[in-house]
Amino acid sequence: MSLAGNRNTNTIFGKKQKLEVQQQLKHINKPALKSIKSPDGDIIDCIDIYKQPAFDHPLLKNHTIQMRPSFYPEGFSFDESNDASSNSEPKFTQLWHLNGRCPEGTIPIRRTKEEDLLRAGSPANYGRKKYLTNPNPQDDEENIHEYAAYIEDGDRYYGMMAEMNVWNPHTQERSEFSISQFWIIAGTNGVDLNSIEAGTQVSESLYGDKNTRLFLFWTADAYHNTGCYNLMCPGFVQVSHQIAAGATVSPLSTYNGPQYSVNFYVRRDINGDGNWWLTIADRFDLGYWPSALFPLLSDTAEAVKWGGEVINLRKGGQHTTTQMGSGHFAEEGPNKASYFSNLNVIDGNKLLRAPWHTNTITPKPDCYNIQDYGDYFYYGGPGRNPNCP
Repeated sequence: MSLAGNRNTNTIFGKKQKLEVQQQLKHINKPALKSIKSPDGDIIDCIDIYKQPAFDHPLLKNHTIQMRPSFYPEGFSFDESNDASSNSEPKFTQLWHLNGRCPEGTIPIRRTKEEDLLRAGSPANYGRKKYLTNPNPQDDEENIHEYAAYIEDGDRYYGMMAEMNVWNPHTQERSEFSISQFWIIAGTNGVDLNSIEAGTQVSESLYGDKNTRLFLFWTADAYHNTGCYNLMCPGFVQVSHQIAAGATVSPLSTYNGPQYSVNFYVRRDINGDGNWWLTIADRFDLGYWPSALFPLLSDTAEAVKWGGEVINLRKGGQHTTTQMGSGHFAEEGPNKASYFSNLNVIDGNKLLRAPWHTNTITPKPDCYNIQDYGDYFYYGGPGRNPNCP
């Protein structure tokens, strides 16, 4: 079913399909103890932490929530300037915070609306990756996923750290997206690839607008049947009552102006249940991907990757104008090109260190490129230009 057809639900969707949508909404949207209307039109529901979607997963039916990680890498510390009670300006916030907060004992979830499911084409597709990805795009010239990425492999990995510059890149087509993210990977691009991911994205087909939003993602079978964005399917266990996956990020960087970034920390809780914990903005332990979800990442990762990704649908036979990062090439440098900095991995010796087994992935450097400097890099580009027709 086309996305255009989804706009008229009365004529395109029959009674059966409409009933399926309503049933799916009841299943996805858990009863809220409090609801907050965000300035961008989102509704954030505060859900009892013990009634969150994760526990609908068959592998998590008897799961006991781990409220805090038992393992922090050496050198890790919380940044109290991001505390809501601090007098200093926070480095990271979300628009819905302007109108309220969720109480402790709940987690904030962006409410799914009927139009969200209809844009997906069917309730079953909601939150899934629409186009399967190839983590080795240089092997596939026809792959519509394009990257400018920095990869560390050749060791065993228990986690990573990164500071991610935040922008609002332009996207050309509704079904295209622009993402800045990390990947923690085990397996190959067949049916056994395990990946946990997070970052920021602009995805009109997923959210219905062009806002820059925080996202999470996971898959245990190379994006085929398992996993989804955010909390749109069972899997990720959230513990924070302060951050909503899928909600709009603020503030954003401007060209040759103020720069903003978000810190991401992921580590396997080697002293606990082996869950993969995600900490955002130095002080928010958002939650974790349970090790039970993954046949391969239940032990260690084989690679860590950072960078940008876009969808290029080549409408009209031309490369998309969807931007990556700031929309400017890496060589423009500070305050103009987007960056990742403070890159670290937790290696096979469980030590935090800078990347050293590295290479870059830039299959179309005239469209999007990267310049690396060891523990940081600049990346991005405008897409279509005279050298990228």
